[in-house]
Amino acid sequence: MARFAGAFVKYPARVIVAGYLAVILLGTALLSLPAATAGQERATVVEALFTATSAACITGLVVVDTGTFWAPFGHWVIVGLFQIGGLGIMTVASLLGLLVARRMGMRMQLIAHTEQKNLRLGEIGRVVTGVVKMSLLIEAITAVFLVTRYYVAYADSFGEAAYWGVFHAISAFNSAGFALQSDSMMSYVGDPLILIPVIVAFTLGAIGFPVIFEVTRHVRQQVREARGEEKSARHWTVHTKITILAHGVLGVVGMTSVIMFEWANPSTMGPLSTMEKLLAGAFQGLAPRSIGFNTIETGDMNAATVLITDVLMFIGGGSASTAGGIKVTTFALLGFVILAELRGQPTVHVMGRKLADTVQRQALTVALLSIAAVMGGTIIISSMANHELDRVLFEVISAFCTVGLSMGITDELPPLAQLVLVVLMFAGRIGPIILASALALQERPRRYELPEERPIVG
Repeated sequence: MARFAGAFVKYPARVIVAGYLAVILLGTALLSLPAATAGQERATVVEALFTATSAACITGLVVVDTGTFWAPFGHWVIVGLFQIGGLGIMTVASLLGLLVARRMGMRMQLIAHTEQKNLRLGEIGRVVTGVVKMSLLIEAITAVFLVTRYYVAYADSFGEAAYWGVFHAISAFNSAGFALQSDSMMSYVGDPLILIPVIVAFTLGAIGFPVIFEVTRHVRQQVREARGEEKSARHWTVHTKITILAHGVLGVVGMTSVIMFEWANPSTMGPLSTMEKLLAGAFQGLAPRSIGFNTIETGDMNAATVLITDVLMFIGGGSASTAGGIKVTTFALLGFVILAELRGQPTVHVMGRKLADTVQRQALTVALLSIAAVMGGTIIISSMANHELDRVLFEVISAFCTVGLSMGITDELPPLAQLVLVVLMFAGRIGPIILASALALQERPRRYELPEERPIVG
């Protein structure tokens, strides 16, 4: 562990890339074994690599049907991959946040306040332990609800119910989007006892460990204060405020949009009852933020719903979470920058704090490079496959932002285009984290400034 701590501090990007490549290659090898598939034939290299990458990068795009193509051994390899992927992303992102805070001389908000300005072994242990405990607790609670419901309403035995319940609970919290049924969650569109636990699980996974930790710490503090044991003036951090506010606003936008545009669509929500429409709309409106489960046929959605889903997938979830995208904090900070510029204000203030110029540039860099990756991937795949542009764009955003929703063309793409999606999933999973941390860790003052000039803008 001490050697890992030293390597992580000195070469964080190398450790992350090497670790995820190793997990993907191991998963590919295991999924290539005869025992991994349900039929007589082994998975091809592309099928195994695509599935392993999608699972380890907790995306959820598939080129084969998860429930029928893979045998139980293959299912548990996939579970192991997205469990490692989910825990790894939250742990690594939290550690990078800790490292950035130490390097920049800020108080550590994740775990503990120390006077040392280096990443110590004890801090790594506390971050890892905290992430693992919180993740396993949420997965266990979700599994209890799902196993119970599967056993009562769907499964033929408790063993089958446990198999399905545990699989989908882990998949939900880690925002993996893998489902054992071919139609994802469409079979349960009218079952709130399945959909609500899944919604809660993937929402908690998408918010991120720092926010979950701060909220739980605040709740414990409130309980102690109610008992008269302690009084404290601790306030919410700006990160937590922005994450919760942005999640709430974008969640309402997503749910309202899906319900409004798909309410009468005969191919999606039209045939459903009123309660089923509301439940399906809520699920489908929140799903683009992190997970690849769907309750309505994604390929049959109206053009307006598809475009809004594209935007929500690109924004993604919270930092140090299982969700992908540019992250809600990046999106919100850019919004505050625009608002300040429209008001003619020389500095950006966010919830009682001044936003550092470096943070503004980092948010802009992450957003623009992500746009470039999506556009590049769309152009490349469009030149290889005979599909409509909106469907290719949807698939590329879903891959790069590690969401997993699909217009149903992933398995129809040529192998070379599927390999492009593999690269996008890998880049989208680790790229923004490495980029954001690298920009922060490489911050250094200029020794001199050049004469100022103002080119014409617009």
